[in-house]
Amino acid sequence: MRKRIALVIVALLVGIQLVPVDRGTRAPVTLAAPTEVMQVLERSCFDCHSGTTRWPWYGRVAPVSWIVAHHVEEGRGKIDFSRWGEAAPGTQQHWREEIAEVVREGEMPPGYYKLMHRRAALDGAARETLLGWAASGPHRED
Repeated sequence: MRKRIALVIVALLVGIQLVPVDRGTRAPVTLAAPTEVMQVLERSCFDCHSGTTRWPWYGRVAPVSWIVAHHVEEGRGKIDFSRWGEAAPGTQQHWREEIAEVVREGEMPPGYYKLMHRRAALDGAARETLLGWAASGPHRED
């Protein structure tokens, strides 16, 4: 009986690998910002908030792949640096305000992400870089 249950579980785990995961389309980042800002954003934000996501190995194994894809879809839905250039100035300003709020409150990057991506954690200098840029407004991106 245990052997049969184990076989069913293995078959299910193998079978769910066939369920396709929508990873969205690859798209370059269209934000123009100072180099130090881009470095922080690339390290800590772009995987979930752009079309340049680097999918980790575990992001290709179901059911974890479903969770990772959902988190990326959610992130892109809130702020997408690959759509920054086509966004209206008011939208860009709203995104800057959102960035400042979540960075100030330590909500981003989320703890579960930092567990697997230690480089993504924002130290004091990185936080200040993002907060200064977010406060600078849409006319100081060069």
